Amino acid sequence: MAIQFQYNKTSLQALEKNLKMRVRALPTIKNKESALRVEVKRAKDDILKIEQELEQRITAYDKMLALWGEFDTSLLQVEDVKMSIRKIAGVRIPVLDEVVFTTKPFSLFNSPKWFADGLTQLKDLAQVGIEQEFCSQKLNLLEFARKKTTQKVNLFEKVQIPGYEDAIRKIKRFMEDEENLSKSSQKIVKSRQQQLKEVGL
Repeated sequence: MAIQFQYNKTSLQALEKNLKMRVRALPTIKNKESALRVEVKRAKDDILKIEQELEQRITAYDKMLALWGEFDTSLLQVEDVKMSIRKIAGVRIPVLDEVVFTTKPFSLFNSPKWFADGLTQLKDLAQVGIEQEFCSQKLNLLEFARKKTTQKVNLFEKVQIPGYEDAIRKIKRFMEDEENLSKSSQKIVKSRQQQLKEVGL
């Protein structure tokens, strides 16, 4: 990325201001990046735990597979999923607050004894499945934010800050050269005037 500038004091001041702003912002962005990196790792660990828990629940569900054929699946429904938003390192993340289930009434006398336990087991399974979806969404959002922040750190560190420093150096050299040329030309004019005065005497 080539930085646009002109060889004058106004451009120099604008470049110095932009450089100072980026140098000051860089540590904050680096901290955000490392915080996001930690959060991404934590989210991956959470997903791993939830996947293991889901696997255990599915295994428990499979043990009673023969019985599930007589279970009335319309007895349990997910009515609502309540969530809130939490900020993690400046990223808005959905957080699961509660899963609201609706249970249709059923006769405890006419239904098999295990129906009540089956409902609890299904609720747990659904709860874990929904939690897994939330964790997956959280991981995606955090990964995206981390990548963007890493790109910004690299842009500042490897492109913009060196670019501004180089442009400032060029302007300063140009202005010094111009000043030296001006002083040299003044000396030449002065020495010529001196020579003319001496010849005139």
